[in-house]
Amino acid sequence: MKVRELAVAGALEFTPTVLPDHRGAFFEILRQEWWEEALGRRLPVAQVNSTVNHKNVVRGVHFTGLVGQAKYVCCLAGTMIDVIVDTRPGSPTFGRHDTVRLDTEHYRIVYLPEGVGHGIASLEDQTTAFYLCSATYDAGNEFGVHPLDPDLGIDWRGMLGGAEPILSERDSTAPSFASVRDSGRMPRYEDCLEVYRTVGRLQATV
Repeated sequence: MKVRELAVAGALEFTPTVLPDHRGAFFEILRQEWWEEALGRRLPVAQVNSTVNHKNVVRGVHFTGLVGQAKYVCCLAGTMIDVIVDTRPGSPTFGRHDTVRLDTEHYRIVYLPEGVGHGIASLEDQTTAFYLCSATYDAGNEFGVHPLDPDLGIDWRGMLGGAEPILSERDSTAPSFASVRDSGRMPRYEDCLEVYRTVGRLQATV
């Protein structure tokens, strides 16, 4: 397993070792020690989700308040781009985004700490996202930003080869990044750091 830091502070890309043979391939999606070594804490898996997406679908940008969900996202069929957005005011990378291609060649996995937003762009029909969540879904603690907001600077159409993104009603009517920021609904970075220090903290050994 290889780990790479992304342009959004605290977000990581995991690349597993894939073992192909005449039957197909095998790889490990998760070992607890990967999180412990990379993050210094354990993350409970409280919920497991999957979405199946048509080509040109864009989901997001979604994020949770505190204490919300950390997410561990991979792609089990098709190809998608995961777009990670820093939605934590006060973060050294606030407002910045990064992208990771998730597919069935490398089976990369994206880790999103609590408070960080993300969206996906599906490049093929039947693209299947699979993700682990550290907490269960709470509708009252789930927020969104319009993915096409120019302030985000995300080239969704470029990712989709010039096609128009297919959005849900929720995402197509989501507020702008600036309005959500000004509303105070984004979790402050200093509060996020406290969550990172306490949730799943490893006990020191004597």
